[in-house]
Amino acid sequence: MKTELLDKMWGEGRDFLGVRYPILCGAMTWISDFKLVKAVHDNGGFGILAGGNMPPDLFEQEVDRCVAGLEHPFAVNLITIAPNFKQHMEILKSKDVPLVIFAGNFPHKKDVEAMKSAGKKTMSFASTLSIAEQQVRFGVDALMLEGSEAGGHVGHVSLTILLQQVLFERPGVPVFVAGGIATGKMLAHLLLMGAAGVQMGTRFVMSEECTAHPAFKARFAKARAREAVTTPTYDRRLPVVPVRALLNKSMTDFNALQLELIRELNEGRIHREAAQMRVEEFWVGGLRKAVQDGDVEAGSVMAGQSVGLAKKVMPMKDIFAELVGEAESELGRVNDLFS
Repeated sequence: MKTELLDKMWGEGRDFLGVRYPILCGAMTWISDFKLVKAVHDNGGFGILAGGNMPPDLFEQEVDRCVAGLEHPFAVNLITIAPNFKQHMEILKSKDVPLVIFAGNFPHKKDVEAMKSAGKKTMSFASTLSIAEQQVRFGVDALMLEGSEAGGHVGHVSLTILLQQVLFERPGVPVFVAGGIATGKMLAHLLLMGAAGVQMGTRFVMSEECTAHPAFKARFAKARAREAVTTPTYDRRLPVVPVRALLNKSMTDFNALQLELIRELNEGRIHREAAQMRVEEFWVGGLRKAVQDGDVEAGSVMAGQSVGLAKKVMPMKDIFAELVGEAESELGRVNDLFS
């Protein structure tokens, strides 16, 4: 595929990731398994295995499948607040995984140093310039700016603000961006702004290779952007990372769970840590129910606002052809404006 103009724009991202296209598939729990990672990888993109809170033995098996089954680099996404985080870290130290991405919360310096000492590059998320600068001081090799438009656990700030707060300030490492991205045209303009590459999640759920339940994909196809909403936080004693998902019974049940946990906190019947664990258990179980069982009412249908742009299931090769073709064409249009 012709990428003459793109090649002038995304060299930093390609060199860092070691793939043809610096287009990353976001790590989605119960979705970003070996099969999806390989499908993205085989079409020139960059796949990311979702560690989530996977049982350590299963986590190691999935990592080993990626190591054995992929010819080009990939990453493993670790959730810093997951109960199995430390065990996942220990497993990865001896594995031939070139890039580790910290998510869920900001990693400690010792976590970054541990992975770098094991010969791995590191990436973490940044929601403000000060956090980006801190993570660079800690030694991360790249940053991911994910706007609140994204699906799943998200921050509070939109990508358009993060671009101005962090990307335009040139923090000194490659900066990849995510949140609400679903088209090649947007890819082109983000590269023009200085992004090293982009990450998408919702768009890749709508691939034939994604193993999510057909009912899950069908719900995506019918959804409008405004249906992907975030959960509220009712009490600072129960810090809840906002989750963006399609509005359904599961979202209503979660709001009720928060209120119940606050009552238990008020009455001294539960400690804050245990309450937070109940919150995380809710989402892990709810997402699995939707993704694997196809229960899109009682299960959690996590989706970014770009769900309003992803209307049909396509083979992965067609998704990449569309993204790359649109991006190259858009750069050509912009180039003509200045000719």
